[in-house]
Amino acid sequence: MGCDGTRVAVVIEGRPSATVEEDRMGRATVRLDPAFTVGPVRPRMFGSFVEHMGRCVYTGIYEPGHPAADELGFRTDVAELVRELGVTLVRYPGGNFVSNYRWEDGVGPKADRPRQLDLAWRSVETNQVGTDDFVDWARRVGVEPMMAVNLGTRGLQDAVDLLLYCNARPGTRLPDQRVANGHVEPHDIRVWCLGNELDGLWQIGHKTAEEYARVAEETARAMRQVDGRVELVACGSSNRAMPTFGTWERVVLERCFDLVEHISAHAYYEPVDGDVDSFLAAGEDMHRFIEAVVATADHVAAVKGSDKRVMVSFDEWNVWYHSRFPGERSLEIREAPELIEDVYDVRDAVVVGSLLITLLQHADRVSMACQAQLVNVIAPILTRPGGPAWRQTIFHPFALTARYARGTVLRPAVVSDRVETRAYGPVDAVVVTATHDPESGDLTVFVVNRSRTESSELTLDVAPPVGGDPTAYVLVEHLVVHDEDPSATNTEERPHRVTPHPGDAAVDGATLTATLPATSWHCIRLTERGVR
Repeated sequence: MGCDGTRVAVVIEGRPSATVEEDRMGRATVRLDPAFTVGPVRPRMFGSFVEHMGRCVYTGIYEPGHPAADELGFRTDVAELVRELGVTLVRYPGGNFVSNYRWEDGVGPKADRPRQLDLAWRSVETNQVGTDDFVDWARRVGVEPMMAVNLGTRGLQDAVDLLLYCNARPGTRLPDQRVANGHVEPHDIRVWCLGNELDGLWQIGHKTAEEYARVAEETARAMRQVDGRVELVACGSSNRAMPTFGTWERVVLERCFDLVEHISAHAYYEPVDGDVDSFLAAGEDMHRFIEAVVATADHVAAVKGSDKRVMVSFDEWNVWYHSRFPGERSLEIREAPELIEDVYDVRDAVVVGSLLITLLQHADRVSMACQAQLVNVIAPILTRPGGPAWRQTIFHPFALTARYARGTVLRPAVVSDRVETRAYGPVDAVVVTATHDPESGDLTVFVVNRSRTESSELTLDVAPPVGGDPTAYVLVEHLVVHDEDPSATNTEERPHRVTPHPGDAAVDGATLTATLPATSWHCIRLTERGVR
């Protein structure tokens, strides 16, 4: 059974004797009904993250003098890829970076901005990109800005000042300063993070749950005095393995429950000790993480006698080969160093696709999510200074999901063969989610085969729309991310080595069949006959 699937009994009669090769073919049976739903597809689920870390900003989104730079210094080739990726929301400026950031160093004339030492990543920060610059870039690219405030080395006053600078009408000091810096209209930023990962000992300004809860409560109350329309995200746990996980969420929400709409979750995945089977099943960890945070938030609601539902902002997630990273303290201090520029292969793309499926499976309680990060730093987009930008393997499942997940997330009934994993026990080899848009008639099925060794034969039955024809759906296309070499990557020299290619899905009446190769991710698009 998948994370969000319902196990049903299926008897298959009259199957011919299998050959030895067929014995290695797994099977998955799925039933979809547009009447059985999880929740709406939330556009903010396709968010990303831009932190002043490594080359994410400098020579990533911003590189004055590059042949593709616009008049503000931002790379238009990168902007084009960001639009293609389908990003809707971008969290800024961090991340660990925000916990020692002075936002006022990054506004005003660029020639007057000071060079500072960033304590988080031991880098020289030039401040040539700051709040106004980021908002300008976000508006041009067409994404919603999501701002984080420094509750590490600073606190309430700094958060209020930044909110006034960004959102207040002219007529007082800070919004007048914004006007003087060339932005008469308020930036009108809606979503604000109350710090970053302050449960972590690595964080500048690390706090206990009680210390953070008090600061977050006071800051949230003051920010609401400035702008009552803001949506606030309280810091949750940095990962599910934190020793304070669960207790942290409870303590924070007991104080902040009435002041915040969201609580954050962060998770990064890589094979541990060569355990690829558990890595491919990383969605199980994300599922359990979300379920635990939701249970804790709802416990606090029950104790308070409240019907309010605090949502989960999964605002950092990705594959990150942390074992390859030597650690912050070993870094040489320099400007825009190359940090954690992981090159992703097919397995990584399949994991990213499966994590997107998990997020959609929890659309009733996950309000937004941000893949970290956008460019160069564990990113779907890589660039060379002065040179090209190209798509990593993980770009493709994100782009296709962001493009075609529309309407409502459905709750499929799934029967699948199992895969044994060291970390999670037996899990379904095939995981499925689907979205249905009643206005367009589109039905999109997202599938991952996370078996490392076995292909799977998918049989999917779709119930017709209410009162509709049992053969209502026709196949539009089947796209697959897979390669016979699961270690295949995209590089500057071969930027299209791994791209989505057509699959073999076919529809006969109300039944769709497809072959799912081992370690593969799929986007299968159908539409109602006669709607278009």
